[in-house]
Amino acid sequence: MFLAQLTTMSVTVADNSMGSRYEARIDGALAGVSQYELTDDTIIFLHTVVAEKYEGQGVGSAIARYALDDAQDRGLYVRPLCPFIRGWMQRHPEYADLVRATG
Repeated sequence: MFLAQLTTMSVTVADNSMGSRYEARIDGALAGVSQYELTDDTIIFLHTVVAEKYEGQGVGSAIARYALDDAQDRGLYVRPLCPFIRGWMQRHPEYADLVRATG
């Protein structure tokens, strides 16, 4: 029964703007966070952490997708200093246009 529950858990992600972080929850429990700094036109992702008991269950990917979709909806550029967010974006090139070209 417990294993069946694991496969049906759904991850919900929300922006905690007061805490400057996106929070992922599973059944109300905090499962992971992605810290950020916000400027006028850019969201800077600093660090993403997933609780050990939720690793490998798509929590980090849920945070990344939600946060990047949110940035896109808000017209923000993305600066992925966080290695997890940067790597996730490299595997999902559809988000590449969120990074401001330098030069």
